[in-house]
Amino acid sequence: MTNTLSKTPLQHLLSIPVIVASLGYFVDIYDLLLFGIVRVSSLRDLGLNDEEISSVGKDILNWQMGGLLIGGILWGVLGDKKGRLSVLFGSIITYSIANIACGFIQDPTTYAILRFVAGVGLAGELGAGITLVSEVLPKELRALGTSLVAGIGLFGAVAAYFTVTQFGGWRNAYFIGGGLGIILLLMRISVFESGIFENIKKQKHVTKGNFFSLFTNLDRCKRYLKCIGIGMPTWFVIGILATFANEFGKKLGIPENIEPGRAIMFCYVGIAFGDLSSGIISQLLKSRKKAVTILLVLSLICSVVFLYGGISTASGLYTLCVFMGFSAGYWAMFVTIGAEQFGTNLRATAATTVPNMVRGTVIGMTLLYSSLKGDIGVFHSAAIVGAICFIIAFYSILTIQETHGKDLDYLEEE
Repeated sequence: MTNTLSKTPLQHLLSIPVIVASLGYFVDIYDLLLFGIVRVSSLRDLGLNDEEISSVGKDILNWQMGGLLIGGILWGVLGDKKGRLSVLFGSIITYSIANIACGFIQDPTTYAILRFVAGVGLAGELGAGITLVSEVLPKELRALGTSLVAGIGLFGAVAAYFTVTQFGGWRNAYFIGGGLGIILLLMRISVFESGIFENIKKQKHVTKGNFFSLFTNLDRCKRYLKCIGIGMPTWFVIGILATFANEFGKKLGIPENIEPGRAIMFCYVGIAFGDLSSGIISQLLKSRKKAVTILLVLSLICSVVFLYGGISTASGLYTLCVFMGFSAGYWAMFVTIGAEQFGTNLRATAATTVPNMVRGTVIGMTLLYSSLKGDIGVFHSAAIVGAICFIIAFYSILTIQETHGKDLDYLEEE
């Protein structure tokens, strides 16, 4: 077997853990974004009118995001107590079964329950994968490795969109998503556990995976909340601007019908390239903070143009979705920051819960957006939600500790 120290950077980046984590995130994003892509068509097939599609669709999305929130805590704790691989296996089984079942649904209530279960399962994939890759790669390659995982994985949204349009509609898309999960489960067999985790696995005196300990120490609590704050604009872009692109399109007077699924797909094309770029930028600047700050500024500019730039054509809106996605494409970097902020005994808990806490904030975003739009309109209500997200994100990234090149072989003290 090739000695780790003698491997070239390319061999490290193309190692089995990185490849399988990339494919795992591909399937994760496929399944996570599938409801947003088929929201209108699937609910219309279930007999709902346009008004019901908007309200019921929002509720189902919130159920899925609630599942991510709960699943993030469940899998994060399990990842630190039992190992990174246990999460990857358990989460895949959960969301694969739920997605296959979604292909058979006949009513919105069952739909919401299954999206909740799928959300619980999907919550474990990214955090465990990023944690594993962060711990098996040399510290100077972590940014590139985790960006590669996200960059490849995020094209799952593109695959989901074209699966719906090319393979017989939304029910078949759910069946295919579940099948991809089963195939991924078989691939996981070849992946080995993180050596850093193995070193503390048998140390009984070390407290591992205590979620509540993230809040019992003021410094640790601040680090955790800042990690969540950094990621909020990404899901403002996805969960508000792209998901409700049809509503914005109507108010802009765009004559063509805007498809939210297509807006999400174009957005994720941009996010995929943004994630790949964020790793390179971080590597060149030798700073996670500078890379994320640059993309946050671009994201703010794109969001303002989306809401107040007077877009008049569908092609213009979809094109802006690509740029908007690119600027929000620091997702892998933000999750990597979350993994690097905490010791080995809490790393999976933090890295798995942080992105799902951010996803969970979509519930608050959609509720605030929906409650305000009747009085002040869709543009101003979205702007208020966005302003809150960006203020929190800028404060968080500017005040959090820099982690580029940080040694991860350490423990969090009780």
